[in-house]
Amino acid sequence: MSHPEPFRGAGARTVVSCIVLLAALGSGVAACSSDNDSLSAEPYDAADQIAFNGPGDDKKADPDKPLEVTAEDDGRITDVTALDATGRYVAGELSADGTRWHSTSPLAANAHYKIRVSTEDEDGAPGRKTFTFTTGKPVTQKRLNVTFGPKAGEYGVGQPITAKLSKPVKDKAQRAVIERALKVDSTPAVQGAWHWVDDKELHYRPKEYWPAHAVLQVRSNLDGIKISDRLWGGQAKPLKLTTGDSVIAVTDAATHQMTVYKNNEVIKKIPVTTGKPGFETRNGVKVVLGKEYFVRMRSATVGISEGSSDSYDLPVYYATRVTWSGEYVHAAPWSVGSQGYANVSHGCTGMSTGNAQWFFDTVREGDVVKVINSDGNIMETFGNGFGEWNLDWDKWRGGSALVAGDSQGSDTQEAARLRPQSV
Repeated sequence: MSHPEPFRGAGARTVVSCIVLLAALGSGVAACSSDNDSLSAEPYDAADQIAFNGPGDDKKADPDKPLEVTAEDDGRITDVTALDATGRYVAGELSADGTRWHSTSPLAANAHYKIRVSTEDEDGAPGRKTFTFTTGKPVTQKRLNVTFGPKAGEYGVGQPITAKLSKPVKDKAQRAVIERALKVDSTPAVQGAWHWVDDKELHYRPKEYWPAHAVLQVRSNLDGIKISDRLWGGQAKPLKLTTGDSVIAVTDAATHQMTVYKNNEVIKKIPVTTGKPGFETRNGVKVVLGKEYFVRMRSATVGISEGSSDSYDLPVYYATRVTWSGEYVHAAPWSVGSQGYANVSHGCTGMSTGNAQWFFDTVREGDVVKVINSDGNIMETFGNGFGEWNLDWDKWRGGSALVAGDSQGSDTQEAARLRPQSV
């Protein structure tokens, strides 16, 4: 009696035959045997079956040249794994007939590589050969260094991660090399993506806010990787961040109330005043940039002429900054009578001194401050603080050199695990 051939991928030639011995009285006992079971055989040395274009002994490989492994005689390549001493994989493509594999992503300079090639002969027996080599120095001395932000520490769940480049990069293919090397690992894991702000800066955020009490590890695998003929990856100091409790403040400019949520539960409601007509507070999501116990606020710094009816020069306490242009949540004892009833400020969110102190002591950098139902413009996405949460997820991903147009919305970290790249 012949059993079906077990599945081993394209080109498998193994056939396992079984002889079924039927005993008397109708009871059945099956006994299987295989004289040449390639599934369980130890791999043979495939050195004579494959060719590798790497350097000889005591020579270094040119990191500009791709790797290539070819099968000879009647053998075929079934798998190739190439990685360097730091664990960075080299992406590659294997031809459909298994006769050729070549790398599709750049090698790193000054790196030690190990390549493991698995083969199969005409009888289906598995072979294996391992190659090692070291790459040489790049010809150019120009390096692209990366600086991650913010500084290490604990932040709110709205804090984006920034990556500033030492040189501008405009080419999309070069951007993809860089972006692929910038890694963000979060515990617990979340779906996230980089977004190119301009030629020298990228920001990273998850699809939703970060989980509370998450650990974020940020690093670059760009060192020694070729970006262009005249530019190679340089150094980057890794970064570790954590998030605290989820603190989100929502200000309704129409009802003049701020509701503060901690881990999705309301912990305080505060009467406030926001921007009056002509000075409306920006709508949308902002992120706490910092806290200043005392700020001297002068109208001249925002373009209001001194001596006009709207000019002011005020000492302000418990000021929580949400834009670089000067929008704060702060104590405004002069407008207590309007708080909860009318919008009379020049764009900031004002509250009593006691409430401002409580807010100041409760929030941290990276916490979320959202304004709704204001007649003001939407918070700027970049340049005036962190307004990236005002872009929907598809538009945010559209700013990535890697995942733009991926309608599945797959997790780039998971994709990298399933399809490892050189960086």
